[in-house]
Parts: sequence; structure tokens; C-alpha cells
Amino acid sequence: MRKRTKIILISLASVLVCIIAAVFIYFSIYYKAVDVEPYLNSDENVSVEKIKDGYFFDSSENDKALIFYPGAKVDTKAYAPLCHEIAKSGYDVFLIDMPFHFAIFGVNKANKIIGNYNYESYYIAGHSLGGAMAANYAYKNVSKLKGLLLLAAYSTKDLSDTNLTVLSIYGENDGVLNRGKVEAGRALMPTSYYEYIIQGGNHAQFGSYGKQKKDNDASISAASQIEETVSFIDKNFN
Repeated sequence: MRKRTKIILISLASVLVCIIAAVFIYFSIYYKAVDVEPYLNSDENVSVEKIKDGYFFDSSENDKALIFYPGAKVDTKAYAPLCHEIAKSGYDVFLIDMPFHFAIFGVNKANKIIGNYNYESYYIAGHSLGGAMAANYAYKNVSKLKGLLLLAAYSTKDLSDTNLTVLSIYGENDGVLNRGKVEAGRALMPTSYYEYIIQGGNHAQFGSYGKQKKDNDASISAASQIEETVSFIDKNFN
């Protein structure tokens, strides 16, 4: 009997080790940033600083800040080109590092930024799963925010009774985004909801990390996709 119990315990321990190893491997594999170094350096328009919770893109303005949540399994630095361009347009941008590259494990990280800095207006944004988690944060912290930016993402939370300005931007060629969820999510949006489809854009080009599994090829450049994104933000966030 003791021998049988010992065998069972050894078997269970072996299974547990295999599960832990599989989980470790899963979380250690993610999309690495590509060609982002120039955007992590300060220039005449934007000052870039590595902070405890990610990266800070300091614009010439001091009254509004945008907090950005990366997509799942994507290197934080991959969003440096986008965040740099948003900062150039007049927002101080906080690009947030997420545990294991999953925003689901850091939904409330925006609280650290809001608690440690003082801005007149805060906006929260995110790409893909990062956008969904940004929406979850907005749902629970409406009074702290002025707007929500969803990039290739959708909200499952009802924001219809809020005064938030919500922007939804996604690419025409996006092969990852669930369009049905976007359509269903429109009923959850507030009065100030604006949607924009980037013709020729795809899922991955909001970041700089190469081609994403299941995504379609873009027929425009990443620079053009980012330029259209920033332009739409400027027109509709106030």
C-alpha cells in the first residue's frame, strides 16, 4: 500500500512539474519588438524616460496624459513608435509594462500613474487584449478618466451611461480582431463614441513586432497606420 501511494505521489509530482514547465514556456514566448530603438531615445519633440512601470514619453504639454496597455504576449517596447507619435501630438504617454506580457495581470496599473502624477485629464488606451483590459479599468474608474482608446479591441463592459469619450480604431485587414464582438460592443458605448477603420491596416501594425499569427498582411506601411491613428485621436479627444 505504501509503495502504491509513493508511486501515485511521484506521478502527481511529475505531472505538476510538467504543467509548471508548460506554463513557464508559454509565458516566456512572446513577440519581440523590432526596430524601435530610435523611438526610445529623446529628441527635440519628445523626452523618453524608462520608469519603474514602463516608459514615459514626455511631450511639450503638461495638462493631459495617456496611459497605454500593450497587447497580449507583445514586448512593451513594440509600442514605442506609436507612443512617441502620440506624445508628439501633445499627450504625455505612459507605456506600461505588464506581468508576463499580459494586461489581464495588471489591469489596475493605471492607478500607479494617476496616483503619482498630476494631470488635468487622463486617458487610457490599449491594443488588443490590452484594450479590453483598459476598458475594464475605465468601467471601474470612470471618475478618473476623460477618455478610452481601443486599438483593435472591444469592451465587454457597459460604458453607455458614462461621459467618457471612446475611440475605436482597427485595420481593414485585421485577421485577429473579432468583428462580431466589436459590433456587439457598440451597444455598450457612450454617446461620445467614434469608430474608425484604417483602410489597408492590420492588427500588428499598431505595434512594431513583425507579423502576428492569424493576422492578414497590411497594404499600407506601419508608419501610415500610426499616422492615421494619431490623427483620429487628435480630432476626437479633447
